[in-house]
Amino acid sequence: MNQEKTTMTHPSFHRRQLLQAAALMAFPAALRAQPQGLEKITVAGWSKAITEVMPLLVEPDKGFYKAQGIELAYLPGAGGGDAIRNILSGQADLAFADPGSLFAALDKGEKLRAVYDIYPQNVFNVVALKSSGITRAADLKGKRIGVYSLASGTRQNLLVLLHRAGLKESDVQIVVTGLLNFAPLLQGQVDATAATDTGLAIGRRRGLGEVNVIEVRDSLNVSSDLFVVREEVYRQRKPALARFLKAYRDAAAWMIARPEEAARLAAVRAIDGSDPALALEVVKLRNAATVSPLTTRQGLGTMDLASLQAAADAYRELGLVQRPLRMAEVVASDLLPGRE
Repeated sequence: MNQEKTTMTHPSFHRRQLLQAAALMAFPAALRAQPQGLEKITVAGWSKAITEVMPLLVEPDKGFYKAQGIELAYLPGAGGGDAIRNILSGQADLAFADPGSLFAALDKGEKLRAVYDIYPQNVFNVVALKSSGITRAADLKGKRIGVYSLASGTRQNLLVLLHRAGLKESDVQIVVTGLLNFAPLLQGQVDATAATDTGLAIGRRRGLGEVNVIEVRDSLNVSSDLFVVREEVYRQRKPALARFLKAYRDAAAWMIARPEEAARLAAVRAIDGSDPALALEVVKLRNAATVSPLTTRQGLGTMDLASLQAAADAYRELGLVQRPLRMAEVVASDLLPGRE
C-alpha cells in the first residue's frame, strides 16, 4: 500500500468539552490559582522540555495545575524506560511512558498502573525514499532499516509492523542510526528508517524530499504514551493524582483549542521551540494524536483496554516480553476526570 504522509485530522470535541476549554481560557490563571496548600506532583518525562510536551510546560503561563491544587514539577528523561525507572526509584510520581516500556517493567514483576492515555494514536512509522519502491511492510524483507536505538520505540514498533506482515526481525537488518536518522536514509546507508510523525516533520523541513510512509497505526493503532504510576502511589495518592489528571486534560484541551498560542509559548518554554512554523506543526501533530473516536465519546485520557491488550499480546509473541500480561489488572480508569 503506497501511503503518503498526511496531516492527521482529529474528531470533533463534544460541545461540552469545548465549553469547558473556553471557560478555562476565559479566566486569568491568577484568578484560578490556589497559592496555598499545593500538593506536589512530579512527572518523569521521556524527553527534555520539548514542544511535544507543552501541556506540562505552560504552567507558569496558564496555571492549570495550581487551579487543581497541584504544584507541578517536570523531570526530564531519555526515553520511556527512563521515565519508568524514575518512578520506580521514587524520584517522580507519574511516568510519561510508552506502552512498550510499561510492558517491559510489568514483565519484570513491577506493580504499575496505567491511569491516562496521553496519545491514543500510534505516531510511529517507517519511511523510505520514493525511489526505493518500498510502499508496504512486506517490501521491507531483506532491507536495512534504521532505528533510533535498540531500546527505542522505533525498534519496538518496527517489530510490531513486521510481525503483522508475517516477517521476523531476522528477515531485515536493523541499523542503529540515532535520532538524526534521515541523514543515513538520504546517504543510502539504510533502505528505510523507523521514525515518528514529528521526526518525519523535522526531516521534511530539512530537505528529506518525497517519501513513502508506512504507518504502524494501520497495523496496530495502540497508544503511543500513557501516564503510569506505581501501585503504591496509585493507592495512596488517588485524590492528588485525580486532580493532576484533570489539570493535564484541561491543558491538553487548551492546546487543541489554541494551537497558535501553544506554539508561541513553545518559544519560551521548550528547548526546540525557536522555529515558529515547526513548533506549530509539532503542536498540531500532537493534538491529532491526543484524540480518538473513543476519547470523543468518553473524554480525553480514556484508555482503550482492548488495544493495549492486543499490543501486550503482540509483544509477547515477538519475545519482547516473556510472560502473559493481563492489562485489565493494570489499567485504572477511576482517576479520570468525571469518574472520581
